[in-house]
Amino acid sequence: MAKANKNPFDHGSRPLPVIEPLAAANSITHAAGHKNMQQLIQLRWIAVVGQVATIAIASMLLDVQLPMPAMLNVLACLIAFNIASTLRWQENQVVSNSELLLALTVDVASLTAQLYLSGGATNPFVFLYLLHVILGAVLLETWSTWTIAGVTGFCIAGLALFSEPLRLPLDQERGIMSLYVQGMLLCFIIDAALLVVFVNRIMRNMRTTASKLADLRQRAAEEEHIVRMGLLASGAAHELGTPLATLAVILGDWKRMPEFKGNPELLEEIGEMQTQLQRCKAIVSGILLSAGETRGESSEATTLDDFLYDVTAEWRIGRPVQQFEFDNRVEVDLPVVADSTVKQMISNLLDNALEASPRWLRLDAVIEANALVLTVTDAGPGFAEAILAQFGKPYNSSKGRPGGGLGLFLVVNVARTLGGTVAASNREEGGAVVRVHLPLSAIAIQPEQAHDY
Repeated sequence: MAKANKNPFDHGSRPLPVIEPLAAANSITHAAGHKNMQQLIQLRWIAVVGQVATIAIASMLLDVQLPMPAMLNVLACLIAFNIASTLRWQENQVVSNSELLLALTVDVASLTAQLYLSGGATNPFVFLYLLHVILGAVLLETWSTWTIAGVTGFCIAGLALFSEPLRLPLDQERGIMSLYVQGMLLCFIIDAALLVVFVNRIMRNMRTTASKLADLRQRAAEEEHIVRMGLLASGAAHELGTPLATLAVILGDWKRMPEFKGNPELLEEIGEMQTQLQRCKAIVSGILLSAGETRGESSEATTLDDFLYDVTAEWRIGRPVQQFEFDNRVEVDLPVVADSTVKQMISNLLDNALEASPRWLRLDAVIEANALVLTVTDAGPGFAEAILAQFGKPYNSSKGRPGGGLGLFLVVNVARTLGGTVAASNREEGGAVVRVHLPLSAIAIQPEQAHDY
């Protein structure tokens, strides 16, 4: 295997699918604003249909005299505005508070124009203003909500001052048979139905947005936790380097001393001590590599089969596993990067399974849908329901329950950094299953990058 001249996990050669917290938060907020604008556009189409139906019923069935040309002109302007809004918000995904305020203001202006032409403040449909005020309270910032409330109040006052009353018979004593009472009842039904439907939709969008933002904050906190752990581990690794080197020199000197040369048992023990010391040094080097201090010089180009077999072979050294099964079902051997972070992730996964099930564990590898799927199965007691519910969170393990703590937290975050996922479940026959999905694009060497190796 040739040493790599370039770190494929560097942003300069292949960007990792990591979204900065601020950019992700903005994306989530913009998506919610766009969905809310789409709700307003749908509501406006309903208003168009409702106005057409109301004008037709009032003029044809109830014989109410209305200025049809002027009202149809207002309706045409509202249709044109909604078509323009539909086209605009198909291309532009960013919706600001001011744009939502403008959309609601246009709706209020359209309603005001129609009411001015059909009786003003005496029109029973004047209560539709409440729909806009409530939508403003749900969608807009505080100052914008008060702006909508002020605009609607000003419009109602203007209608009372300048519009002509609706020419309906004064028959309120007829109760439900009165046209005015029927209009008020119909207005209430429309208000209630639209509020229930659209406010529920908007609140669902807001709950989804809040949930995504909460997940994003949790992810940022976890990544900050990882950074602190990385700094601590890196500092400890630096401090351990000198005493480990000193011990290596001392053991080498002991091995050459006459007192030890003539004692095969002591020589064997010194050899075992040197083996374990080399393992300690490899662990320290792995910590420094994972901290990014020498990754560029240590990444290696290899194949997927070789990488998996090397990782499992290295992991088995010094582990007291009684039976370990490795089923490599990767049919196409791809060129990949042997990165220490991925090695450590797989080792952590196997270590957790080993702690839970020292007698038997199994690792399966297969490629599915352009992703490397690693499945670790053990015969331990399985995960508690509380741990599964918070799987991958730091320090999420019950007392006396091996295999469910910080190691899995690191596995989840490494996989997520590479654009993958980790899922855990319990087997019906006993034991646990942890499945890791890693996109091949995160570890494979692309054809255009082959000349770098």
